[in-house]
Amino acid sequence: MLSRVLTLLLPFALLLAGWEIYCARTGASPLILPPPSRVLTALWTERAAIGGHALSTLSVAALGFSLSVAFAVLTSVALHFTPWAERALVPVFVVSQTVPLVALAPLMILWFGFGLLPKVLLVVLVTFFPMLLSLLSGYRQTPQAFCDLLAAMGAGRWTIFRRARLPAARAGFLAGLRISATYAIVATIFAEYAGARQGLGIYILSAKNNFRADLVLAAVLVSAALTLTLLGILHLIARATARGPMDRSDA
Repeated sequence: MLSRVLTLLLPFALLLAGWEIYCARTGASPLILPPPSRVLTALWTERAAIGGHALSTLSVAALGFSLSVAFAVLTSVALHFTPWAERALVPVFVVSQTVPLVALAPLMILWFGFGLLPKVLLVVLVTFFPMLLSLLSGYRQTPQAFCDLLAAMGAGRWTIFRRARLPAARAGFLAGLRISATYAIVATIFAEYAGARQGLGIYILSAKNNFRADLVLAAVLVSAALTLTLLGILHLIARATARGPMDRSDA
């Protein structure tokens, strides 16, 4: 376990060391490229302010992501039992993913104001599709022989779905969760950047306008930490819900 952690941390340590040495050797202006030591100092100095903004971002991302998970599960079940609706709606969902965040976030603010709703909706829109697609794909990957066996034993469509197709979609769903989790924080920050009163997005915008590259990078570092925290929570959930040794190793 320790060797695995060291393997993961070594590239980041080398990157930070190279960054620090480059700034020291070239005399790069801290207004343009502050060294990591300056970024960490700024993060510690402004920890109270950044922490408050980070908590706001995390709460919005968690709420939007939770709603997105529930909506994706319910929608996947409904589409699975109505194939014609799946054929009609999945292309619409695909098209919705082609709209860039930089255009979508200002529209959400324009339509719904500066409150909680536009940020939550943006997180839902961005994170919903990967989970839905992974669930639908997982349902289709269920061994047909297993479904035929259950049908021969008198099981109905719902029983077959609950006993066979839903467990078969577990691995794909967990992968979709991880993908969506990486988008949740980014989508929230984009919404805050477009217009908000609190959050890392508005903090980054304020720091940029004040030419504080160290504070911008400090906020970026915190946003990355929040994303890794969400991924870590999902990893723990996957291990806790694993059905056997094979699932635990995959998680």
